[in-house]
Amino acid sequence: MKVFQGSFINPLFAAAALAACFLWLSACSKPDSGQQLGQLAPVRFALAQMPLNLDPRYATDAASERINRLVYQGLVDFDVTSKPVPALASWQMVSPVEYHFTLKQPFARFHDRKPLTADDVKATYDSIITLKDSPQAAEYANIASIRIINADRLIFQLKQPDMHFPSKLILGILPKTYIDKKHDFAHHPIGSGPFSFERWQNKLVLKRVRDGQQLVFSEVKDPTVRVLKLLRGEADLLQGDLPPELVRYLQAKPEVTVVTSQGANFSYLGLNMQDPVLKRHQVRLAIAHAIDRSAIMEKVMVKGTRPAGAILPPEHYSNAGTALAGYEYNPELARKLLVEAGVQLPLKLVYKTSTDAQRVRLATILQAQMAKAGIALEIRSLDWGTFFEEVKKGSFQLFGLIWVGIKTPEIYAKAFGSRQFPPHGFNRGRYADSRLDALLTAEDWPGATSRIHEQLPYIPLWYEGQFAAFNKNISGYAPKPDGNWDDLATIKRSATMGNHAH
Repeated sequence: MKVFQGSFINPLFAAAALAACFLWLSACSKPDSGQQLGQLAPVRFALAQMPLNLDPRYATDAASERINRLVYQGLVDFDVTSKPVPALASWQMVSPVEYHFTLKQPFARFHDRKPLTADDVKATYDSIITLKDSPQAAEYANIASIRIINADRLIFQLKQPDMHFPSKLILGILPKTYIDKKHDFAHHPIGSGPFSFERWQNKLVLKRVRDGQQLVFSEVKDPTVRVLKLLRGEADLLQGDLPPELVRYLQAKPEVTVVTSQGANFSYLGLNMQDPVLKRHQVRLAIAHAIDRSAIMEKVMVKGTRPAGAILPPEHYSNAGTALAGYEYNPELARKLLVEAGVQLPLKLVYKTSTDAQRVRLATILQAQMAKAGIALEIRSLDWGTFFEEVKKGSFQLFGLIWVGIKTPEIYAKAFGSRQFPPHGFNRGRYADSRLDALLTAEDWPGATSRIHEQLPYIPLWYEGQFAAFNKNISGYAPKPDGNWDDLATIKRSATMGNHAH
């Protein structure tokens, strides 16, 4: 564990140091000559963080979710407006508590070549309902029964009406025979998606089913090293998790393509609502006013980043007519609120984050900004697995995370409902509010988001802009607003390694 108590690093000094690092390392590096001319090479994706769990019943981290979309298929997916659309199956709502699903023909096939049928769908959802330690289990607790009509048709019977039930059936379908054998999907996934699992020993290797194109995922925690690997031809693709000066550096390199887009993934500060200080609304309000979001977005975030008010972005269908005013940076007001709350200054708080360089950098900036408001922020940087476990078990005062790929407004119930404490839901701050519960039960999404914004069980920050950087011999790839890697299913790499400047 590393404990950081430093101050904000001068961007000019950081840029100079990065430039020196590039010159030194590039001078003593040789290009990767791993493939002979004309031979189709794997696409090598350098990640800041490897996935933790490739079983869709357990996966909650961003890398796992994104890779699982490549390995598995669900019954339902979403269109560009976040409305549910058929994927493996179409559906009919017979009543608010009865849904009929019909699998598309011909049947999809698992990677062991066996057809995916209604038996596999039922086995997948039956299994998750019985898994008491699955973070997804609460999502499907409303299923009363699943009845198979034939190989391609089945009926979901619910305990309570749910008009949004189809949008929840996005879980990757697992083969029944392997579920029955208690197969280790977490490390050896078997799905029906565009990629099959090859091996996972330090590097994760997937193979595209239609043509055998390999994907090789490797973890490179240091952002400077990731960039160097791209420029030297040791990696073909990067996405996200780079400071803006490194993105600008790559944009100036003729052998690299950099594509940016507006983001939809929600960055926030999580709060422990059981903490005797943080449970006071004035303290949470003070923290919100102690953060200069505009300065951070301008200096530290990539193009396409925008301020956030709620988990789902303004263009989401559930936000029609809802306008959430931002919390302006006002350290004097923040200090005043703390004094009025009876807090002795400086208020000492511990902020937990991962060891990713960009996350640590953001933490040090928050630390410097909050100091002006009378908040002494101690930063504890943990390896990703340890950090995420601490968050899930509620061992924190403050933490920083991102909600990734969220499409449905039911996320507000999972993240803030008083019955959604882990492991049954994602209410990691243990927030309980009867008024919000009533709004969530009524599916009054504008009312719920306004209540959450007012009460601040999270401190909203921004929707992170998206970017991807790849070598010129890569084509057919672009970052999506939610950061998914779906274009890997169609990405192309030329037979040559490309030319790399050194």
